[in-house]
Amino acid sequence: MTTRLRGVIAPVLTPFTGSLAPDVERFIAHCEWLVGNNAGLAIFGTNSEAASISVAERKSLTEALVEAGIPAAKLMPGTGACALPDAVELSRHASELGAAGLLTLPPFFFKGVSDDGVFAYYAEIIERVGPGCAPIYLYHIPQFSHVPITLGLIERLRKRYPTVIAGAKDSSGDWANTKAMIDNFAADGFDVFPASESLLSMAMPLGGAGCISATVNMNPAGIHRVYAGWQGADAPELQARADAVRKVFQGGYMIPAMKHALATYANDAPWRMVRPPLAPLDSSTRDAIDAQLQAIDFSMPGYPRA
Repeated sequence: MTTRLRGVIAPVLTPFTGSLAPDVERFIAHCEWLVGNNAGLAIFGTNSEAASISVAERKSLTEALVEAGIPAAKLMPGTGACALPDAVELSRHASELGAAGLLTLPPFFFKGVSDDGVFAYYAEIIERVGPGCAPIYLYHIPQFSHVPITLGLIERLRKRYPTVIAGAKDSSGDWANTKAMIDNFAADGFDVFPASESLLSMAMPLGGAGCISATVNMNPAGIHRVYAGWQGADAPELQARADAVRKVFQGGYMIPAMKHALATYANDAPWRMVRPPLAPLDSSTRDAIDAQLQAIDFSMPGYPRA
């Protein structure tokens, strides 16, 4: 039986070479560091630049992680796609490798689609992958997908596929929506992950499952301390420390900012590579981020340096 993922999960940054190919060696090393700091791996999430990574590249990188000894029980690959056959192929591949879960976007080109259409999309994935389908975590990020995961849709999918529809990542930024997901479905085994560690202190007492947050890439140990210690006397201090790190990166340039910081702290300039249409940061923005990180005494203990 697949072990359910809970806790702190990173939408893993994807390193690229100078020719913009995925950098497998750096990818594996980054994932090993994250796992070593109690993080799960939502490879090919939004902050992985997943929309810029092909189906073949995603499959190859997932295989590379498993071959390198990363436990499949730590993996929640992103398998959503505009094209249903791509979503099925990615979901089947990750399931066959033993991934603990699938983080599955709704199709995100057509706007104004009905719950019936989105239900059919997820149903087709589950039916086509078949009995071996890994647990699916619905990815609610309407500001990008423009296709919401509504409470009614969750209820319908849970009723039809109670053992496959396992939870959701709520990236809406709307705490009221996250709370409604938890209040309505968590008691029935539906795991809700807010997309920011800043919500952990509110989500965990209600039955939240953890968080799937971009800045786990930078601060896995600190965020895990918030998750594990939310009932402790020092919980407010732990939350404040994690929030201070997140504040540095949560501007509109989050991906290149985190990659810049990785390049700096790993002494490894190629980490700054992003795939178009994203672009590296200009020098003034890099300097501002460096100053903010120094001001909060930020560090990445144990990160492999070049």
